[in-house]
Amino acid sequence: MLSFPRPSFPYTVNLQAELDALRNYRDTKEELQIPAATNDNLRIATWNIANLGAQDRTEKHVKLIAEIISWFDVIAIQETKDNFADLYAIKNFLAHPYQCIFSDAGGNDERMAFIYNSCRMAIMEEVAELAIPPSDFRFITLPGVAAAFDGFDRNPYMVSFKAKNFLFILMNVHLYYGDDTAKASINRRCLEAYAVGRSADLRGASKFSYTTNILALGDFNLPKVDETDPVYKALLSRGLQLPEHTSKVYSNISDDAAYDQVAFLPGMKSRIISHGIFPFDNIIFADLYKKKTAAEFKSYVKYYISDHRPLWINLSII
Repeated sequence: MLSFPRPSFPYTVNLQAELDALRNYRDTKEELQIPAATNDNLRIATWNIANLGAQDRTEKHVKLIAEIISWFDVIAIQETKDNFADLYAIKNFLAHPYQCIFSDAGGNDERMAFIYNSCRMAIMEEVAELAIPPSDFRFITLPGVAAAFDGFDRNPYMVSFKAKNFLFILMNVHLYYGDDTAKASINRRCLEAYAVGRSADLRGASKFSYTTNILALGDFNLPKVDETDPVYKALLSRGLQLPEHTSKVYSNISDDAAYDQVAFLPGMKSRIISHGIFPFDNIIFADLYKKKTAAEFKSYVKYYISDHRPLWINLSII
């Protein structure tokens, strides 16, 4: 997406106060608590951090982002721009044992990235962008969609990891957005969603798969989790499933869309211990919220942190 406008008003961030507020909110709200790390679990998250590397965040803002990321063992990040300086800054604030790996830049000059705790997991041999040969484009079709699939705007980025004896692949996804009101944009998004589901399905059924433990996670630009939604139907049409979120909190700070998801093949369902979304925008910069209009406050959060919230899943690796 295009960078958000930089807020015109001054505001001084009290870093320690904001860190304390985030941690207290996480720990005292039962529905928001992030599970502790154990020998038997893995905390996996996804976060679209708006235009990371393109918006002029200060060191304090980057440290706030790094704080939230530190609560997880691995996090898939979307909208890392071709300039990956802020990604490196986050990694450096996290310090050892956190490492990062990222793809080449695709549509909108965006890279897909992972930041992961190297003491909790290791990168394995398969690291790749999802490749669909042009000769297979003809298989990516949907009823009622006359448009032809001609590749992803941003190729999903796949990295294999191992935690203890659990081998798995994370597929970092940021589907095409375009225009929510344009049929051509929705059709393209549906075809990309179907292509992700088809790839996971084929890998899950193949005896030559590196592993059949596959999680597709990221920004699917999914308007709503509803059987009437065409993107939802396309994504799940080849067997992928989504967690049954009981919370009414959405993954965008406008609280009106379920863009961000973790999708999995049925064999992974029994490993899911818990899952949730962390609405950092409900607690951060509280003094600014009191002084400014709702629109001004939201513009500040969107520019310096993000317009998306991190979504997480707690997985058993026994």
